[in-house]
Amino acid sequence: MPAGTTAHRDLAYVRDGHVRQKLDLFLPEKSTGPLPLVIWVHGGGWQNGSKDQCLPLRLGFTARGYAVASLNYRLSGHAIFPAQIEDCQTAVRWLRDHAKDYGLDPARFAVWGASAGGHLVALLGTAGDSAEFTPTSPSKTSARVQAVCDFYGPTDLQKFAATPGYLGHANADSPESKLLGGPVLDRPVQAKRANPITYVGPGAPPFLIIHGAADPVVPPQQGALLHTALQAAGITSTYRTLPEAKHGGPEFSTAAVADEVDAFFRRSLRLPPAARL
Repeated sequence: MPAGTTAHRDLAYVRDGHVRQKLDLFLPEKSTGPLPLVIWVHGGGWQNGSKDQCLPLRLGFTARGYAVASLNYRLSGHAIFPAQIEDCQTAVRWLRDHAKDYGLDPARFAVWGASAGGHLVALLGTAGDSAEFTPTSPSKTSARVQAVCDFYGPTDLQKFAATPGYLGHANADSPESKLLGGPVLDRPVQAKRANPITYVGPGAPPFLIIHGAADPVVPPQQGALLHTALQAAGITSTYRTLPEAKHGGPEFSTAAVADEVDAFFRRSLRLPPAARL
């Protein structure tokens, strides 16, 4: 817990909902005006993980002047897709509905996630308020976000499972198959519905996509596919790989990477240059 940070833990974003439908919110104690919000979505193959694993908090983003939220969502053992994205959309709506209560700027919401979390934040960015998904709360508030930082998330599940060297992800017990409720290659309709790349079009926010060049879990081409589709739709997108980096690891937690993400958020959210609190 960084010094100078106030924590609001286990806030339920669905009234009387599932135990996983909660979030933590971290606010800098010294701030002026409504705060831009960074929403972290954890990884874990949609079957593990916790909001306690909050990279923006560890990298000091509250000291950079952001509020930080960290979400839990129903895992594939609780419910198959689209429960996961519907929970994420509902959490965004809840945070926007309660922006005044916590001093948040509802027009400056950024999302950031890794692996399965990268997939979900990419989907938040491209699907926005798509009627394809059913809210898990009655709120009519927008679930659109203004910036997306995707660390090594899958973007096209069928191409992923058919990539040489990654063919095990086509198996019935793979995380992707568990997410869809059956083998990925046998479920083209469900896979297309789950693919962030399906919804790319005008109105999507800027993207920053970072992948490990030696990722043995999610092919680096997955990030490149999304980047190409975004650019073709006229969306601002930056894609790069970290040399020798694998699926996560210390390369993604360096000061240089934190500065790059911060600079991207500031450009996308139209914030002034960095000034530490």
